[in-house]
Amino acid sequence: MGYEIEFLPVGEGNGDAICIRYGNIYEGYYIHLIDGGYTDTGNTIIDHITNHYGQATYIDNIVLSHADADHATGLLQVLEHFEVGALWMNRPWLYAAEVIDAFHGNYTVTGLEMAIKEKYPIIAQLEALAVEKGTPIHEAFGGKQAGPFTILAPTRESYLSLIPQFDRTPTSYARPIKGTLGKLFEAAKALVRYQETWNIEALQENPDPTSASNESSVVQLGIIDGKKLLFTADAGPSALNEAADVAKYLGQLSPPAFVQVPHHGSRRNVTPSTLNGLLGSPLPEHSGHSRGIAFCSVGSGQKAYPRNRVSNAFLRRGYPVYKTTGDYIRISNEMPERNNLSPIDPVPFNNSYEE
Repeated sequence: MGYEIEFLPVGEGNGDAICIRYGNIYEGYYIHLIDGGYTDTGNTIIDHITNHYGQATYIDNIVLSHADADHATGLLQVLEHFEVGALWMNRPWLYAAEVIDAFHGNYTVTGLEMAIKEKYPIIAQLEALAVEKGTPIHEAFGGKQAGPFTILAPTRESYLSLIPQFDRTPTSYARPIKGTLGKLFEAAKALVRYQETWNIEALQENPDPTSASNESSVVQLGIIDGKKLLFTADAGPSALNEAADVAKYLGQLSPPAFVQVPHHGSRRNVTPSTLNGLLGSPLPEHSGHSRGIAFCSVGSGQKAYPRNRVSNAFLRRGYPVYKTTGDYIRISNEMPERNNLSPIDPVPFNNSYEE
């Protein structure tokens, strides 16, 4: 069974829209779509599938990694256009009864559910459209299976613990209120020059935390024709460590042949120990050995991504990083050739840079 993985362009801003097709000419092909980018990305996905997948009208599984607009918005057009076997997404309002004690005020369960739902209009619209079309909606929690893809994170328990920390849920006991002073201070930070060698990396073991929404990202491991394909969305260290734990429990933890660079190459989303656990320890310099490849979705206007320390860290561990930067990139294994595609170079190792 072959597969092809394609990261589609999402415009100037960072976002994700990932088309995966697998199968063969004898048994047929299946489509697994992860995220839908922005509004315009929806039409990009529709055109891409229509033009390159043989006039396909059916998507087997759509997975929304998390509720951020740069991942969710374009799925509305896609779900409207295609018949879909299943939509996988987590809806925080469904768990109002289980998290109500974390919130301030005199909410009833129904009141809290409504208060959360109105803050997530895109996934509320996805829910309504799926119900209208008769498309099943499944929770995307650790251990669930969508075709050959196993969801590793979040577990249900960790997702519920994150809901009170989401920026769009009502004020809770779990989330401190951030003032504008901190934001002004962050904006005033000056660029710093970093020096790295192969054996000395600047990637931090305890970076500033990423958002709770990012830590709720669905992490998936596909196993197709014996090859492991890891998709991380915007997951941070906590979600990635949880994914490694679940993969280990399932007997599936080993370096993948393909990995998505989390959160477009943000320096807050990976640590040396997290990468060691998922991908393996750094390889000797000039070993010439590669464990696999990594893709990174980067908007055409986001030249600073992936961060140098992040791409360096992946390269040390045997994963050259290829980025979209306004175009689409593809890797295939035992799939039909695609015309008018050219090879591209990975992001180089950078010894000196400013961030």
